[in-house]
Amino acid sequence: MIRIRGEKDIGIGAIYLALGLVGFIIARNYSFGTAGRMGPGYFPTIISSLLVVFGVVTVGKGMLRDGDPIGTINWKGLALVTLSVCAFGFLLERAGLFIALVVLILVSAVASERFRFEFRAAIGLVALVIFCVVVFVEGLGVPMPILGEWFN
Repeated sequence: MIRIRGEKDIGIGAIYLALGLVGFIIARNYSFGTAGRMGPGYFPTIISSLLVVFGVVTVGKGMLRDGDPIGTINWKGLALVTLSVCAFGFLLERAGLFIALVVLILVSAVASERFRFEFRAAIGLVALVIFCVVVFVEGLGVPMPILGEWFN
């Protein structure tokens, strides 16, 4: 009989495994490429493989070591973080990367019980968004609109 000693580890390990397997199944239809010339399936396959490895290790840890039981689920946080990612996907083409990132960061930050909108946080938010725009759009050439179709 299998004895579960760490409920949290088993739970998060199962989530890692499920996400890794789903990502791996989706990525198998894309060309992989090489490390020097990555195809569209390269990054999702590598990340999914790492999730599966971490999932197996975490489930193993939950079987071998005592751990904390699963406590209450923060439904507000879970819902707001999920909503922020969905809003980012919806807003990216329509409002652009700048607005989509601001919404992503603010909505996910509200998920924290300790969230307070302060001047220093606003400066950090703007700096992070500008950094992401410069790195991804200008530096790496990722084809994302800085300002979307709503502003044209």
